[in-house]
Amino acid sequence: MESPRHIRHPSGILLAVQLLGVVLYPFMEDTPGGRALFGTFGLLVLAAALWVVRRSPWLTWLGLLLALPVVILSLVNAISPAPWLAATSAVMEAAFYFYATGSLIAYMLQDRFVTTDEFYAAGATFTLLAWAFAYLYTACQILVPNSFGAQIQPGEPRTWVELLFLSFSTLSSVGQGDVIPLSPMARSLVMLEQIAGVMYIVLVVSRLVAYRSLRALRERDAEDDRKKDSAS
Repeated sequence: MESPRHIRHPSGILLAVQLLGVVLYPFMEDTPGGRALFGTFGLLVLAAALWVVRRSPWLTWLGLLLALPVVILSLVNAISPAPWLAATSAVMEAAFYFYATGSLIAYMLQDRFVTTDEFYAAGATFTLLAWAFAYLYTACQILVPNSFGAQIQPGEPRTWVELLFLSFSTLSSVGQGDVIPLSPMARSLVMLEQIAGVMYIVLVVSRLVAYRSLRALRERDAEDDRKKDSAS
């Protein structure tokens, strides 16, 4: 397999895999076969994230150290399901996705030269952060039953797609919609994600846009100087 450094837009591939998951997840939750495919696809997203963040200045061994327990716990929980296994696996997956988020942010901000792949990385980072909080919501729901409610089947545990929907809604600051946090722990996590969403836009995305605009301005000034020199 080619190194991510030799592929034109590796962050775009990661973003595409994640968006494909958003489209496919609703079809995977209702049947045993679908749930097995769901777990397999989750490992694919995990592998894609680990593959992409290898370019980051962050330590690669840390990503491997976080990813390995996730794979082991996921397989054990698939063979012999248990609430504590599911909660532990969800927490470890959240930790890995937070690591991947920080790794891509470090990659985007390591210099002032903004590439097209870094704009893809901005989108991939947003989805990684949404995944991380969705896994925290999953663990919260297992540890504190009835942490989340909804208008449809209010007494039932929320599905992964519902929790991911809540995470995207919160992170993008568009509101919770029909899935709401009820327990104090759930509300604390939602508040943390709201802060993370605002800080990501302010500190990361706005900086990328500013660097890109500054580069365009410098290129325009250089072109103007060349025209003046050729005219003189």
